Amino acid sequence: MKTDLPKDSLNEPKAITNGQPKLVKTQGTSEYANIHCGLMDNTGNLWFGTTGEGVYRYDGKLFTQFTVRDGLSNNTVWSIAEDKNGNIWFGTDDGISRYDGKSVSHIPISVANGNNFYLNNSLNVPSTKNDVWSIMQSKNGMIWFGTRDGVYCFDGKSFSRFLDNKSILNKDSLHLKMIDCMLEDKNGNIWFCSGMAPGGEGVCRYDGKSITNFKPNGDGWIRTIIEDKDGRIYIATRHNGMCLYDSVSNKFTNVTEKAGINNSSLSSIFEDKAGNIWIATELGSGQLGEDGGVWRFDGKTFTKFTTKEGLIHNGVFTIVEDKAGNIWLGTRNIGLCRYDGKTFMNFSD
Repeated sequence: MKTDLPKDSLNEPKAITNGQPKLVKTQGTSEYANIHCGLMDNTGNLWFGTTGEGVYRYDGKLFTQFTVRDGLSNNTVWSIAEDKNGNIWFGTDDGISRYDGKSVSHIPISVANGNNFYLNNSLNVPSTKNDVWSIMQSKNGMIWFGTRDGVYCFDGKSFSRFLDNKSILNKDSLHLKMIDCMLEDKNGNIWFCSGMAPGGEGVCRYDGKSITNFKPNGDGWIRTIIEDKDGRIYIATRHNGMCLYDSVSNKFTNVTEKAGINNSSLSSIFEDKAGNIWIATELGSGQLGEDGGVWRFDGKTFTKFTTKEGLIHNGVFTIVEDKAGNIWLGTRNIGLCRYDGKTFMNFSD
């Protein structure tokens, strides 16, 4: 859903002060829209990005909604990240927005040679899609943006295209386009994972000098990558389940196939404070009655939760843990529920 606003509306954002006890849809999205991403910021607020309803912030009591009318670049939000200064960054269908604690503003990306972020390098014409699918801040303070047109870096002052750095060894001529997720591991390697197969480059790892390409189980469409507290790399693929990376053999092992998760569409994976791995899935078209749901993996066994156990919808897309250890699950139809270890509570209207 794209809403066109006058430029001055985007340049003069307004802070949002109203709130609701539940997440309320206001933009007329369909049942297929979803809560696509989320995080808990350093003050304990929960943030949820949606495909059509903008962003919601939950302070423990009330939900506050931010849309294009409040400075957001687009009401479809693919990614959220918090930087070391407490700013909240949003990757949208129309570039980047940033919340500084008071208001939301659009952040245009331009590189040193004067070309705009929205230009396609090969054709030198405006891109029809300017979506930012992933955001990450590395340990050195650099903020990375994974987009349809490549990876961009922001050092706090200016932007640069990552692959414009001629010192990078890129023997496979990788383009790093359509980057769905990114990770900096404990050793300082940067992992880039592409989406939208066919044509996806799968998993690409940058060690500070060169880029190495992997395709777990032959799947070039990666949904999520995480590193657990023990340094193990888990990767959620679009078609072949969740894989565990072995750094010694440089191979990936499917760890969900035996549990019957391999044929489900994995949306995201998340490690909670107790070390459990949560796996968000959807099977089918996203209709309420179809299979899918969320799985919890304790390292040995898998436990499945669906609408039968109280989940609001079986099409699950994002998982967030709050300060109290509750698990929040964002689903299709902009559904949101909280699991306290025993029961599910609905937080969407």
